[in-house]
Amino acid sequence: MTTDIIFDSILTTGTMTGTAFLTATFCSLIIGCFIAFMYTLKNNYSKSYIITLALLPAIVQVIIMMVNGSIGAGIAVAGTFSLVRFRSAPGSGKEITSIFLAMAAGLATGMGYIGIAVIFTLIITLANHILSGMSFKGVRNEEKTLKITVPESLDFEGIFDDIFARYTDRAELEEVKTTGMGSLYKLTYKISLKSKASAKGMIDEMRQRNGNLEITCSRPVMVRAEEL
Repeated sequence: MTTDIIFDSILTTGTMTGTAFLTATFCSLIIGCFIAFMYTLKNNYSKSYIITLALLPAIVQVIIMMVNGSIGAGIAVAGTFSLVRFRSAPGSGKEITSIFLAMAAGLATGMGYIGIAVIFTLIITLANHILSGMSFKGVRNEEKTLKITVPESLDFEGIFDDIFARYTDRAELEEVKTTGMGSLYKLTYKISLKSKASAKGMIDEMRQRNGNLEITCSRPVMVRAEEL
């Protein structure tokens, strides 16, 4: 009987009351803060992203409560969420997972299922925490984008191969373009660093060959969908 109460919706009458709204909003904020806190434990993060995670469940909850079974409103909400994808910078898998977790929790609280939202959030965050600490054999390290600027007088073909062999499991030249009125080349590689390889050490060796020109190493930048 107690279990049934936990999994029941607080919107028993089918209509939203002030008490139900405040209860759901308060619980959504607590769940959002918990998700945000758990994300900070083993990940790099920005202040704006943590605030987004904390507030997202409450925002989704209010939207779901406003829809309240209306098909037309539901379609409009789905269209709004799809537009957000084209106006947002891409993130890592962990960031996307946290966003979906926050949205799912907000969906549950918006329908009044506070107990389900709490239990689901605890299970997923615990599973994510455990899986993040595990090492998987045969899984490649995260791919990065390496951009190297070289002078036009330098024959860049194969000049960095020995460095890549020492520091990376894989290195693939994806793009070559001229810059600086044709006086420089900018090379773009997709690389996967070896376990415990030093990105700084690799860049320092490359600087000795490209005349100490600009080198950047970052996560891959996905092509953003063209804005209408």
